[in-house]
Formats: sequence, structure tokens, C-alpha cells
Amino acid sequence: MLIMPELPEVETIRRQLAPLIQGAVIVGADTHWSSKFTPALDAVGATILNLSRRGKYLLFELDDGNELVAHLGMTGAFQIVAQHVAGSPSCAAHGPHTRAIWALDDGGQLIFRDIRRFGRLRVVPAGVYEDIPTLLTMGPEPLSDAFSGRSLHAALRGRSRAIKTQLLSQRPVAGVGNIYADEALFNARIDPRAHRIGPERCEVLASQIKAVLQTGIDNGGTTLRDYVDARGGEGGNQHELVAYGRAGEPCISCGNPLHSIVLDARTTTFCRTCQRR
Repeated sequence: MLIMPELPEVETIRRQLAPLIQGAVIVGADTHWSSKFTPALDAVGATILNLSRRGKYLLFELDDGNELVAHLGMTGAFQIVAQHVAGSPSCAAHGPHTRAIWALDDGGQLIFRDIRRFGRLRVVPAGVYEDIPTLLTMGPEPLSDAFSGRSLHAALRGRSRAIKTQLLSQRPVAGVGNIYADEALFNARIDPRAHRIGPERCEVLASQIKAVLQTGIDNGGTTLRDYVDARGGEGGNQHELVAYGRAGEPCISCGNPLHSIVLDARTTTFCRTCQRR
């Protein structure tokens, strides 16, 4: 089962990478031939001023007024190699799954590996996301003051799709994917198939979204198969999951078996007893 890195995983990588690359000048690059990765070459010559995150995207702020935007897809991973191989940067020198590599002026290299090639790199003018629709229309950051039960209720009002599907769209709130949606809905006691929830339940759900994402960050992300952090290590949040991936196991609240369905093409685990529409 392939699991897309969500906000906690991307934030963990950001926190690890940022102090290693801020202020570095990109002096060379090499990429896989796909147009999903060749934009990496457009960052050559720029200095990395900052590394931030928006939802599941990493944003490398460059001193030329552009941003290098990275989406990890299913299996993308960044890593810093302290000492580069002599000569020009080469993806081939770092294994068959290396899709982009940037040589830095301190002698190190920033490497992007992606086994399944679902990731994507872009260089765009800072803040101009018209060619990245998901990023352009993304809702508020869940751990910010802009996200609340009130903002969630307003975003869901008048929508007809299932609540979980709406969360995964990234429009009501940024960064929530399959794992953390299942966890938050379970903790909020809301059936993922529900179409409308009132203001009070939105307050509870917003609070639980914040809680499960913060726990995920504190645990370094969730590793179920492919995710590794920027140091090549696994996260620890998989040991804290109470709903996602536990179909058939007893609910921690009522003891009845958790139920699994496919909801809008996404596997969804919930308790038919505890979670109500």
C-alpha cells in the first residue's frame, strides 16, 4: 500500500532540512529526463533563503524572486549528502531512483529520490501558483489561528460530498490526507460518510485535526511503508494510530471491530458504533 506523505511528514522533513540549506548557493544541478523533475535546473545560481511548507508542499525561497516548489508524491524523499562526488552533480551517481540533485556551494548536495515518480518539482515566481491548482486553492494551515471550527463550518456549508472526501480535497484545510483524516474523524466521533455537520461538531473536528497533526509532527511522521525523513529514518506515529489501517481490530472505545470501506476511491476505516452521521 502506497501512502502519500501528509503534513506531519513534510513538516518533519522541512525542520530537518532548513538549517542545513538556508544560505546555500545552488551551483549546479542534474535531473531525471521527465518534465516533472527538469524544472530543478532553473534553480541553479540562486541562494536558498528559506524553506517553508504549505500543506503537503515544500517551498524553497530563492533570492532571485522565485520559489522551488516540491511535492513528494507517494515516495519522494529529500536528503543532504555532506560530501559530493567529484565532478558535476549526477543523478546516476546516487542510485536509480534519484530524480534531481543540486550541488551546493558548501560542497554538499541536496538529493531528491522518488521510486514511483509521482513527485513533482516546479520553479515559479514566489507566491504565483496558477499552474499548481491544489496549492492555489488550498485552505488554511490547520495549526494556524486561521483554521477553526468556524472556518471549517463555513468551508463545508452547502457542500454535498462526504466529509472525509472534502477534507482530502485540501480546500477546507491544508495538509490532511487519508491517515490523519481517519484519525481525526474517529476522535471526533464523526462518520466519514456524513455530508453535513453542524457548528458544534465542526469545533470538535477542527480541534481533533489540530491534535492528530501535532501528534504526528511530534512523532516525526507516520511510516507504514515508504516514508523516511531527511535523515533516512522512519517516523514513529504509526504506533499511535487508533483507526487508520486497523480494520477488523477492536475499537479502542467500544471494542467492536473497526470497519473498512472504499469511500470515493480511498480506503477508509471507522467505527460503525462510535462514529455517527
